[in-house]
Amino acid sequence: MRHVADLPHPEVKITLLAWNGKYLLKLEQGPLEQTYKVPELSLSGVGPPDQEIRQLLDDEFLAAVVVRFEGMHQDMGAAFARHELR
Repeated sequence: MRHVADLPHPEVKITLLAWNGKYLLKLEQGPLEQTYKVPELSLSGVGPPDQEIRQLLDDEFLAAVVVRFEGMHQDMGAAFARHELR
């Protein structure tokens, strides 16, 4: 697995990796993670791959990612509460 880039964002840690013919877009917030796999063939191949991946990371996509993280936090909190864990 090769590290391609770290992409700045105020709420989410974003890492772009290359592995096995795919780019992995790894988004982290605290103990939670979302990973999106983008086949190399889905990109045009013109310019550096991190530039094309950055186009995918538009405001609408990142807003949905943040909302999804909120839901994930709630789901995990509810599971802990159901089982009386901390």
